[in-house]
Amino acid sequence: MEKLTGLKKIKTVVFISGTGSNLKNIIKFSKIKKSPISIDLIISNTPQAKGLKFADQFKIKKKIFNHKIFSNTEKKILLLLKKERIKFICLAGFMRVLSKEFIKKFDGIIINIHPSLLPKYKGLNTHRRAIKNKDKFSGCTVHYVTATLDSGKTILQKKIKIGAKDNHASLAKKVLRLEHMLYPEAIMKIFN
Repeated sequence: MEKLTGLKKIKTVVFISGTGSNLKNIIKFSKIKKSPISIDLIISNTPQAKGLKFADQFKIKKKIFNHKIFSNTEKKILLLLKKERIKFICLAGFMRVLSKEFIKKFDGIIINIHPSLLPKYKGLNTHRRAIKNKDKFSGCTVHYVTATLDSGKTILQKKIKIGAKDNHASLAKKVLRLEHMLYPEAIMKIFN
């Protein structure tokens, strides 16, 4: 993996689709001295993404790509990332699957955070599935992004006990708190 050179932080983009709580967390992490990254760009595939407010709040460049044909969009995103000299992509609640071509053409590292203990429960509705299957534990995983959904090599995982009274909403809240701890830890692990 790429090592830090001197004090230069790695130019990073965060892809979002929703509320952006992980985005806000990663931005705050990027501001601390020992953080290996700087957030230089935020990309959303939906103009309604609440997380876009953090771009304004922290004065970070943002771009919305709200297109039906996402393959055309990916070409535009790759050009933008090249122009901005981005070397690291963090997916944080980004509800689109990146194509094999995009992943191959991006000159850098792409990671994602997923709300389950992968390889269990790839895709959507992870908390409902964990509760339905009467799992004792749930958690979250930060992994490298590959062309196969939620299948890249695991960087870090954290687990949490599922309580007898937990439903999918309460479990989602517990796991999200874990995600906020895990994402910065995983980034530190990659670049140290």
